[in-house]
Amino acid sequence: MPVPVSQMWTVASYVLKQKLKGRKRYPLVLMLEPLFRCNLACAGCGKIQYPGHVLKLQLTPEECFRAVDECGAPTVAIPGGEPLLHPQIGEIVAGLVERRKYVYLCTNALLLQQKIDLFKPSKYLTFSVHLDGQRQHHDFSVCLEGGYDKAVAGIKEALRRGFRVTTNTTLFDGADPQSVRAFFDETMELGVEGMMLSPGYSYDKAPDQNHFLGRARTRRLFRAILSNRKPTWRFNMSPLFLEFLMGKRDYPCTPWGMPTFNVFGWQKPCYLLQDGYADSFAELLRSTQWERFGTESGNPKCANCMVHSGYEASAVNHTFSSLRGFLATVRAALSSRYQDRKALELLHEPVHPVHAFHPLVQIDSNAPQETRV
Repeated sequence: MPVPVSQMWTVASYVLKQKLKGRKRYPLVLMLEPLFRCNLACAGCGKIQYPGHVLKLQLTPEECFRAVDECGAPTVAIPGGEPLLHPQIGEIVAGLVERRKYVYLCTNALLLQQKIDLFKPSKYLTFSVHLDGQRQHHDFSVCLEGGYDKAVAGIKEALRRGFRVTTNTTLFDGADPQSVRAFFDETMELGVEGMMLSPGYSYDKAPDQNHFLGRARTRRLFRAILSNRKPTWRFNMSPLFLEFLMGKRDYPCTPWGMPTFNVFGWQKPCYLLQDGYADSFAELLRSTQWERFGTESGNPKCANCMVHSGYEASAVNHTFSSLRGFLATVRAALSSRYQDRKALELLHEPVHPVHAFHPLVQIDSNAPQETRV
């Protein structure tokens, strides 16, 4: 089972409580960004494009705890940047575990072996390791030769020590479905708990703007990848969200489901767009013009978005909104093969390798941060 029963029960109880209280907008996962700086320079990421003085900013543990307590979501994802660069990341994670929050520490794992003694195995802590595919594809995606091997070494060490580990994969236009499926096999052989997937989203600041997926291509790609599944594949995410990516379902965006708190405050409206900031979570909910965002809004910035931070919460909401939604989730969890002849044909279509658009950049992950900003 990709998610422990205790975690599923905690999330289900929380969502049902929000439903009983009549709340239409509630957070499911807090995206807590304690810093933006990173030890990679991925072409599809816009986070490290901030000026140097911003990249040196970081949240204090107390600021993190206040945001988590204020938000109240049962799950906290800690992306970045690279959170293992934060000098107090061990203290931050320990404080969240003490609060019995399910923590997903999102990391490229380059520093995981070096920093792992800062953490203790717990059912509340998962290392979500960013792997973008098989070795060559991952190294090109993150612009670092040897990045895949370092990440896998970090995964193996974390598993050896008894930590929960998942992988997190972002797919761009030109991804080879057969290679991705082979990557799933390799990932499962490592022994991770499950895999997370999302199509790439076009950050305005990202150096490469040519390989983000449109909606039609997203559905086509994920239909090819996720149909005719092997029973060994495990996904650490809503099965209805995976059906959404395959084009089997359509959901409105619920950006408040995964709100973001970072060094600037509560980011409007979501993890991917910056339309201003609020000083409190209550102000974020109250002052954000939610109708201006999401594909259904007509906002061109949202036109091609299908990422988990906007739509997985929509899928979870569907699960608990009606008996039909709950039964659909059960059916998707139990009958996950999705046999599809036409999808098999898609696997053999010619593809243009995604790693053709930029060269590898060699980055020393142990160098001082100032050399990489």
